Amino acid sequence: MAKSQDTFNKKEKEKKRLKKRQEKSQKKEERKGSSTGGDFESMLAYVDENGNLTDTPPDPSKKRKVNASSIEISVPRREEEDQITVRIGRIDFFNDSKGYGFIKEHETNEKYFVHINGLLEDVKEGDVVNFELERGLKGLNAIGVKKVKP
Repeated sequence: MAKSQDTFNKKEKEKKRLKKRQEKSQKKEERKGSSTGGDFESMLAYVDENGNLTDTPPDPSKKRKVNASSIEISVPRREEEDQITVRIGRIDFFNDSKGYGFIKEHETNEKYFVHINGLLEDVKEGDVVNFELERGLKGLNAIGVKKVKP
């Protein structure tokens, strides 16, 4: 006659598994019974006239009408100092094969990146140019670059 494949260790593990399952289902039932959840109305939250969350509906007499066209959602207006100004500089470096270079501004001696797409005329190193600046991903870029007539 063959011996049973269930060993003592297997039986103990199975008992522990069943006990855990029973405890888990018992805890689940306790949570269900003690939950204070309710109907849909008790879960709603309202915003009062001051923007605070409350559990009471707003008073219709305090309701204000807002003209939708008076709401502005946009980029803030530029101040006069931020307006685009034409700057003068010299081409410090320009690589025709790669299509980029740098312009050194006369007033501040700062260098600005320039891409071939920002050129209005063909330029080479040493040319004096007019340009404008725009904010790029990595800093200020020169655009609208054209030679200054001597």
